[in-house]
Amino acid sequence: MRRFGFVYNPTSDLALEAWDEAAGWCAAHGIEHWGFAAEEQESIAKALPGSEVLFSLGGDGTFLRAAAAVAAHGVPLLGVNLGKIGFLARSESFQLAVALQAFADGKWRIQERMALSAVVHRVKGATRTFTALNDVVVARGRLPRVVRLDVAIGESHLATYIADGVVISSPTGSTGYSFSAGGPILDPLSRNIIVTPIAAYLATLRSVVVPGEQSVTCTVVAGEEAVISIDGWIDEPLEPGDRVTVAAAAAPIRFAEIDGLAPFWDLVRQKVDLLPR
Repeated sequence: MRRFGFVYNPTSDLALEAWDEAAGWCAAHGIEHWGFAAEEQESIAKALPGSEVLFSLGGDGTFLRAAAAVAAHGVPLLGVNLGKIGFLARSESFQLAVALQAFADGKWRIQERMALSAVVHRVKGATRTFTALNDVVVARGRLPRVVRLDVAIGESHLATYIADGVVISSPTGSTGYSFSAGGPILDPLSRNIIVTPIAAYLATLRSVVVPGEQSVTCTVVAGEEAVISIDGWIDEPLEPGDRVTVAAAAAPIRFAEIDGLAPFWDLVRQKVDLLPR
């Protein structure tokens, strides 16, 4: 039996209406379906096996939570944009029924996007690994002051940044925090890692792009405290001496594509015009 999954933003009336519409459509077409709020990660993970596709109903924040859920399962992900900008959730709300029909008819394709693997090596405590679709951010902690971060590319020391933090981004994430911090926009199908400091003091290296085969290591300098943020929604404190090593993840995130979606660079032109000045 066909099986579709849905993740929605529970605080958005539009997303809740879209979930009701999608559930009704699936029931009318004899398609097994399930849906959970984006924060219910354990429930989503249990429901994913056997699902053909996961629809994200919300904005890019909802999409990033959905991406975290599918990372270990390889289920294709399609975002229906019910938020403000929507670089990741590329199908607009009026296309929901069209998208559902496209999947029911098998008229869709896969686009693989490079994800990031972030390994946190702690001076005290166990090592932990995270997967990010957009970015890994190492930033200052609770105190309103800059933090010193040593950044290395592979075995080569790049810089010691005195800054609010450093954004380590995938090509897909290049339109997010990295872009806001002054980084370039990359084609999402490229395999690169972007390193962009946030409000760096006296930095000559503002943003660098390295091959996806390289790793980037960010170490919290002694005497400092910081925090690591994964895709803007998983946050953990870092202590002096802790280091974060970021590299391309072993498995990509599989984006589902249907006809009628705007090409990426057309989307960039449209969405950048919507950003606040």
